Amino acid sequence: MNFYYQIPLSLLLLISSLNSNASKLSEDAQSRGINETCSSYLNQIEESYNLSGLNLTFAHPENPSNSPSLHVSSQKYNNGSSSFSATLTPDEERCYLSSILVTSINNQSCSEIEQIKLENDPTLKAASYLEGQYTVITPENNSYQIILTSSGKESCTITDARMMWPG
Repeated sequence: MNFYYQIPLSLLLLISSLNSNASKLSEDAQSRGINETCSSYLNQIEESYNLSGLNLTFAHPENPSNSPSLHVSSQKYNNGSSSFSATLTPDEERCYLSSILVTSINNQSCSEIEQIKLENDPTLKAASYLEGQYTVITPENNSYQIILTSSGKESCTITDARMMWPG
């Protein structure tokens, strides 16, 4: 019988910690009381990725400024879609940020995308795995990695993973 009481309580807690709208992720984070430094980092990464679409914020219902938060944005394009996720972890005046951006492209192969990325930045290093099904692209400073996953002859999934530490 306790099980039937736990489900509504769990749903109520989830709904109170979840906010869904089309505003900017950073604006939503600020209005929810997320740590100011973390909100600033989120704003910077949001602008660099040009995020817009459906946004979700998960924040601690009682102590959002001192607890980790999760921010998700989903966007649809005419040739694919993308999903962005960032976890912000405050530490006094600091903030640790990890992010993942996954983009699915339906009209370009991974080899074409790899070629474009390497032409735009010749300092990038590319390594191919499993007969070209996966390609990992890394900058000289190892600040992020891009994984290209072949999902068809003319389609590719791009995963951009980053972890940022203060200092």
